Amino acid sequence: MISKQNTRVWILNQQKKYKIDKRLKTFLQTAVLKVLETEKVMIPTELSMLLTDDSSIRDLNLEYRGKNRPTDVLSFPMYDRREIERILSKDSTEVTGRLVLGDIVISLETAGRQAGEYGHSFEREAGFLAVHGVLHLLGYDHIVEDQRELMRGKEEEILQSLGLARDE
Repeated sequence: MISKQNTRVWILNQQKKYKIDKRLKTFLQTAVLKVLETEKVMIPTELSMLLTDDSSIRDLNLEYRGKNRPTDVLSFPMYDRREIERILSKDSTEVTGRLVLGDIVISLETAGRQAGEYGHSFEREAGFLAVHGVLHLLGYDHIVEDQRELMRGKEEEILQSLGLARDE
């Protein structure tokens, strides 16, 4: 867990294929903090990240999305876009403690495979999935083209600020 500027990021490892060391955990937590900083989230927040394998994420994908296949990342936001914008507005007095944003589940098995397919590092792919997941928790989506372009732009901006430009 990292706590910076009253942000708590809980990471639970539930897979055995990839070694999760302090460096990787710190990197994933830093990626989360960079999203919150970029999005100007200034109130105390908390979220959890589950690192899992394809079998476990497939079960979750089937249960919550009706899709019987593994995926790279699932996000379970506590609020929709309109609610989160209202809560995070400067004049909101709604949050008196820590704002729980939700949960992110990442299949490191899929992340490793995709890193090879895209020709970049495992760290960049895992970082991308963490950033992608947090943006979903903040209400971003990629169902329609204009939303997809906005979200992809934010992802690339954040990854570049972490030193992980697309060609790495």
